[in-house]
Amino acid sequence: MLTLDDSDWIIKFPSSADPDDIGLMEYEYNLCAKACGIDVPDVKLFPSSKCTGYFGCKRFDRVNDGSDVHKLHMASASALLEVSHRIPSLDYTSLMALTWQLTREAAELEKLFTLMCFNVFAHNRDDHSNNFSFLYDKGNWRLSPAYDLTYSNSIGGEHATTVAGEGRNPTTKDILAVAKKAGIKESRARGIAEMVRETVNDRLCKYLSLV
Repeated sequence: MLTLDDSDWIIKFPSSADPDDIGLMEYEYNLCAKACGIDVPDVKLFPSSKCTGYFGCKRFDRVNDGSDVHKLHMASASALLEVSHRIPSLDYTSLMALTWQLTREAAELEKLFTLMCFNVFAHNRDDHSNNFSFLYDKGNWRLSPAYDLTYSNSIGGEHATTVAGEGRNPTTKDILAVAKKAGIKESRARGIAEMVRETVNDRLCKYLSLV
């Protein structure tokens, strides 16, 4: 935890099993997600003499109004649905349903759909139920900014949150099935998916070659 310019930040340090560039990788994943139109917190790559840098992100559950800092109420999908984040226990169709029940906003469904596409195309398979959260502010719920975005395999190499029931190799058909269930028009869903795929392939190709 770090206070920087009157803002609270979280800095992540690698474990002994992580590669030296894990911080740089997560930083570049977040920049790519932002380029895809995904809401991500402010991020920095803090310099290091031991590796390519440490990834840090500004806390999005803190609001500084100039005179005081207060915390926004945040709840994860794991907490709201009472499901374990330690084992695969969720599908994106369920996440879409939860998002609609909380927010009643089609724009929030599109935000989650875009994030799902990013996780699929960027090989972020550690998309468990604790990695999706909602913020409550001024009487309304909304999706929190995306977090824990990086290359990962998860348990057995499958997505922790399945895509229309598929965890190992989600296809465009599976992606569109989630969109249809959520009421997103197929043409709109295809456009988002293709944009995300192209952006990911362009910006993260050096990491995706690991697949």
